[in-house]
Amino acid sequence: MQIFDRIDSLIDAGDCRAAIEEARALLLQFEQRSDALTHAIDDFLLDLMTLAFIVECYGRGFELLARTLARRRLAKVRLLSEGVNSAREK
Repeated sequence: MQIFDRIDSLIDAGDCRAAIEEARALLLQFEQRSDALTHAIDDFLLDLMTLAFIVECYGRGFELLARTLARRRLAKVRLLSEGVNSAREK
């Protein structure tokens, strides 16, 4: 899935605010998603916003931990979206 590859690269972007907006736009492509997927997307976007806050306030000291958390949340979104897609195919 190219969407997830692009979002993953946004986690490392220098401009966190622009990355949040682009990730949000990309994730809107998942129409009629399940409640679990909706919550996972919300959690991922919240973690991405937290990453932006950490970088702005504390510099690069804690960003690795925040990026790791964002990637884990993105993995959850990816798994849930694959589950929704496979359920639609049945």
